Amino acid sequence: MMAFVHISSSLSLTIPSPTKSLTVRTLSKTVSSRFSPRTCVLPISADSRRCIAQIHSKTSNFVLSGALALGVFLGGIGLAEAKLGVNKPELLPKEFSTVIDVAGFLSDGQEKRLAQEIASVEKDTGFKLRVLAQNYPETPGLAVKDFWQVDDRTIVFVADPTFGNILNFNVGATVDLDIPRSFWSRLAGKYGNIFYWKEKGEDASIEAAVTAISTCLREPVGPNNCSEVK
Repeated sequence: MMAFVHISSSLSLTIPSPTKSLTVRTLSKTVSSRFSPRTCVLPISADSRRCIAQIHSKTSNFVLSGALALGVFLGGIGLAEAKLGVNKPELLPKEFSTVIDVAGFLSDGQEKRLAQEIASVEKDTGFKLRVLAQNYPETPGLAVKDFWQVDDRTIVFVADPTFGNILNFNVGATVDLDIPRSFWSRLAGKYGNIFYWKEKGEDASIEAAVTAISTCLREPVGPNNCSEVK
């Protein structure tokens, strides 16, 4: 199972006492772009449960549509690719490689160095880092799942400048338990922003990101691991 996005929505339940009314509020700032906040003041009964279920359904729809929208931003693989049907195995290399560059961002020497670093990380930590450099929609897309045998210990790093920030990540569930989600957003903010890769080059962003991920994965798991993007 891959962790793609996390969008939180909030419900506030206020129950003054078992015999009084139940108030359900949605936080307007959280979901105002999808539906208007509403307040249900009902006796605690089947009607109140239906009211909560209705709001929960709207919230779930918002989360799903938000995930799909951000999935488009992620590029590479995932919900958006499945929806769009991008699957071009012909773009995959004939031999296995942990680095696939269909966009031509990397030199042969850079690909080799990245592959060596990725092999070292996998040997030391057990986590699998895979790098796909692309310009959407020219991407192998879903085909990389089988090619790389993507599992819960896999990080798929998609370098794609199409939507502005070049650094995009799909993270396995086991990785997600050990690495704070804030790390990925901070990494993208530092090395993936358009000003950085426009000035330094796409290759510089990719190399810097791999180095930062390698450093993070080697840190002992704890409350402060991966707190800095190096």
